[in-house]
Formats: sequence, C-alpha cells, structure tokens
Amino acid sequence: MTNDKAPSELPFRSLLYRFLFFDWLFRDVSAARNRIERHAAFQHNRKMSRYLPVYLRRWSFLTAFDFALGVLFEKVLQAGLLSAWFFTWTCVTLTGMVVITVAWLVLTHARPS
Repeated sequence: MTNDKAPSELPFRSLLYRFLFFDWLFRDVSAARNRIERHAAFQHNRKMSRYLPVYLRRWSFLTAFDFALGVLFEKVLQAGLLSAWFFTWTCVTLTGMVVITVAWLVLTHARPS
C-alpha cells in the first residue's frame, strides 16, 4: 500500500503570473542585513539572470502578437479603437522588453560593489 500524493499545484493565476513576470525568481538585495547576505543575494540574482532571455522571448511574442492584432483591426476590420488598444499594448510590452533587457545586461555584466 503506497501513499501517493499529487504534488501541490499552483493555481492558474499564479502560474500565469510566473509565466509572464520574473520578479519571483530574484531576491531583494536591499533587504539584506549585512554585507555577506547582500553578496549572497547578488550572486543568487546573477545566477537566476540566465532565465531572463526566456522571459524576453515570451514578451517579444506578446509584442509581435499585439502588433499583428493592431494591424489586423486597423487594416482589415477598420476598427480604429480596437487597433489603438492593441497598439497601446504593443508599446507596453515593448517597454517590458526593454526592462528585461536592461536587467539582464546589468546582472550579467555588473561587478559587485
């Protein structure tokens, strides 16, 4: 007789959040109490920065998808308000891509102080 328990699964909302946003991977360096904890948090963040290109790929897909929907609604369906909605989200996701790129560059090339 075995006691097989299913592994605890994340709710869909948490899973979707973790799929799109990467802040749960990193530790807060400013919350460290001393220099050793700060260094450990920084090293952890540098190690976890290897996953940022994955998030960059996901966000680039969202950017291209929003842009394509904006073009579709503007050119094909002549729906100006909906196309503006999707072009606005294109700008938001493009800004997210810039944030991810800067975070990745800083974490992979920065020297600890």
